[in-house]
Amino acid sequence: MSIRRIAVTGGPGAGKTTLWREIASTHTERVVAVPEVATLLFAHVFPTVRNLQERRAVQRAIFEVQRTLEQVYESRLAPGQVLLCDRGIPDGGGYWPEGHEAFFAAMQTVWQAELARYEAVVFMESAAVGGLSIADGNAVRSEDRATAVQLDQCLRAVWTPHPNFFHVPHQLDFVSKVARGKAALAAWL
Repeated sequence: MSIRRIAVTGGPGAGKTTLWREIASTHTERVVAVPEVATLLFAHVFPTVRNLQERRAVQRAIFEVQRTLEQVYESRLAPGQVLLCDRGIPDGGGYWPEGHEAFFAAMQTVWQAELARYEAVVFMESAAVGGLSIADGNAVRSEDRATAVQLDQCLRAVWTPHPNFFHVPHQLDFVSKVARGKAALAAWL
């Protein structure tokens, strides 16, 4: 059986998890939902990152746990179901201090091969890009607005080459933004 994966990703404060949850709850027969590893690890395992050495260590761990978690969920797929991932393995490249190409080399893998694991990607642009605060979102998020914009750009650079990349730009109306993301995902489901 060929594994179908779709990643919902984007910068901090983009609404990716909100979109992921809505699709997961409304398409229960169609998707197997894989949660965001970074949030789980920062909420329960890792302290806030203090330096570049810690950032590298955390991203290595997230990479390995994400890969393993996807494998576990793959084993639960029924025929015709799709893995719906809140973030994907390539996201680590957006957080790697030396850039995404260095990240994939450090993980002993190839950028294009990691992108190819996913059939499609829906990229939710951070609200920070529009100048809005992201403070009320994810409780484990520590980025300020400027850092969130920078991370959004880095993550977008990682995923943009994907042949089925769908960008959902920042909008003041969050409900409309999520609706655009849902429409993009519905096309792949």
